[in-house]
Amino acid sequence: MKTLIAPALIVLMLGACGQKPAEAPTDGDSVRERAEEAQTARRRTGAELQDRALNRVVRTVYLCNDSQRLTVDFDNPRQMATVRNSDGAAVDLFQERSADGLWYRASGYELRGKGVMATWTADGLPPTDCRAVD
Repeated sequence: MKTLIAPALIVLMLGACGQKPAEAPTDGDSVRERAEEAQTARRRTGAELQDRALNRVVRTVYLCNDSQRLTVDFDNPRQMATVRNSDGAAVDLFQERSADGLWYRASGYELRGKGVMATWTADGLPPTDCRAVD
């Protein structure tokens, strides 16, 4: 037992003789300032966010009360939405003017909503309420 304690003490004493360790890289005001600058640089203005949303395709998945799962690709530059149901069938809808929220329709199909909620109407079927999950 004494033979194990002596080497351990020697290692501790040699370690204490070295230089004092420098400040950790995650401590200090300079690191905090760099982190704040990085976050500030990544922030976008409202106009930039709106431009980004209006000029790209956004995919959203809806789960509906009738057990359907809809995958909707909102193609904002073309003012269209492609809705794919659980069976894989797809339909292209055209954007309509809406006072608030979204409204897309085409020959018997319609997707209307606001926020995370939407109502899906498929040709020949009753409307069903859906909630965005992605």
